Amino acid sequence: MAQRTVLVRYEGRVQGVGFRATTRGLAGGFAVRGWVKNEADGSVSLIATGESGEVEAFLAAVRGGPLGHHVTRETREDALAPPGTGFDIRY
Repeated sequence: MAQRTVLVRYEGRVQGVGFRATTRGLAGGFAVRGWVKNEADGSVSLIATGESGEVEAFLAAVRGGPLGHHVTRETREDALAPPGTGFDIRY
C-alpha cells in the first residue's frame, strides 16, 4: 500500500481540553507516526504518516473522538514524512 503523509490543522476550542494527549493516545491504535502540537494562534497542528488507509482511519478517529466536537474547522495538505518512529506531542 502507498505511504501518505498529511499535515492537518484543527481550529476551534482545541487547546486546554486535552486534544494533544487524546490524539497521541488514539495514535497508539493505528500504524501511524508523527506529532501533534499547539500553535500560537490557538489551533492545533498534526502530522501523520503511514499507509493511506491507516492515516485516514486515524484522522477519522481524531475527528470522531471525544474532543472532535471542539473542532470548528479542519484543513489538510500533503506533507513530507517526519523523522522518527513514534507519535509525539511537540511543544
